[in-house]
Amino acid sequence: MRRGIAATALVASLALAATACGGDDSGSDSSGPVTITWWDTSNATNEAPTYKALIKEFEAANKDVKVKYVNVQFDQAQNKFDTAAGSKGAPDVLRSEVGWTPAFAKKSYLLPLDGTEALADQAKFKPNLIEQAKYEGKTYGVPLVTDTLALVYNKALFEKAGVEAPKTWDDLKKAAATIKDKTGVDGYWGSTQAYYAQSFLYGEGTDTVDAAAKKITVNSPAAQKAYGTWLSLFSGKGLHKADTTADAYAHIQDAFVNGKVAAIVQGPWEITNFYKGSAFKDKNNLGIATVPAGSTGKAGAPTGGHNLSVYAGSDAAHQKAALKFVNFMTSAKSQATIALKNSTLPTRDDAYTAEVKADPGIAGYQGVLAAAQPRPALPEYSSLWGPLDTELPKIAGGKESLDKGLSNAETAIAKLVPDFSK
Repeated sequence: MRRGIAATALVASLALAATACGGDDSGSDSSGPVTITWWDTSNATNEAPTYKALIKEFEAANKDVKVKYVNVQFDQAQNKFDTAAGSKGAPDVLRSEVGWTPAFAKKSYLLPLDGTEALADQAKFKPNLIEQAKYEGKTYGVPLVTDTLALVYNKALFEKAGVEAPKTWDDLKKAAATIKDKTGVDGYWGSTQAYYAQSFLYGEGTDTVDAAAKKITVNSPAAQKAYGTWLSLFSGKGLHKADTTADAYAHIQDAFVNGKVAAIVQGPWEITNFYKGSAFKDKNNLGIATVPAGSTGKAGAPTGGHNLSVYAGSDAAHQKAALKFVNFMTSAKSQATIALKNSTLPTRDDAYTAEVKADPGIAGYQGVLAAAQPRPALPEYSSLWGPLDTELPKIAGGKESLDKGLSNAETAIAKLVPDFSK
């Protein structure tokens, strides 16, 4: 996300600076335990309590290490860590969104983890997630949770309308119209955020850039077709109009969980909140399907998630403690605990226990992971969604043409990857 996730923890900059370890002893003397600082970027309400409980378990088993927990608002964490690391004051461990990991590694902010205790179980992790944590052949993060987008839908509304989960975007338009006729509610509500629009690009066999060819492709014919399909899903029977307000994410989520719209595209980080809604008191009413395919027949969504990374600027004692902590937090036992409490997806197969897979949300998302598209090994890649997050709401809101918006995005992206051609 990560993609406009509504993390609720607000941590002031001064408080963050005060709690950052930055390689000092964080108040511990030479004979006492080493205190490391962890910046966690998870949802403070739904997810953080599980991590805090695991910290207590870790400290009980490792008397020589104390963990100072700081919950940092997700949408501020990347810039805060960048600033802190640049001034040698970053936390010892960071919960890093997968797109941040290569970017921070490029700046030498992160410790290579190959051959360390943190990656002692490397063979247990899904290989594509380890690969996504690498930069120039070295591994800079241990996968903690993974995710992708899926079409989530209200089974009861779909059954009442007599429709099935759509395989293509054209199928979705037809289903939305039927749902509107049969139930009175909209069949689909799309997002104007660039991350959620990424699946449309995959459906046309393209991306914002071709990293291998060093070419910007956001305004290519294939991309224009992809975004044209995306735009078409904001008008028509049963298709909710675009919400371009700052609270759009919350509006879409609330409508879905309370049965006011039959389907949206969403990630597993919202499973817990799905179950809190009136429409999903029966968890089995939650339908989860692969995001619909485009005209090429291809379907898929970005591979997301978070790694635990270790700050390269900490001293040896703090790095050793941090590596031990990362190993504990990413173990099969810890990941299974996190999955059961937070309904997030583990990154290693041995954490998918029978109990974990009994959660229909986790089981459903596990089933769509095969269609997830890994991000290219480009440190700037995640930042490329920024220009699109500026332009897409204007396009969807009718304030700008598709051609103009994509042209503007192309120009802005060219500044982020100046060695790429158009």
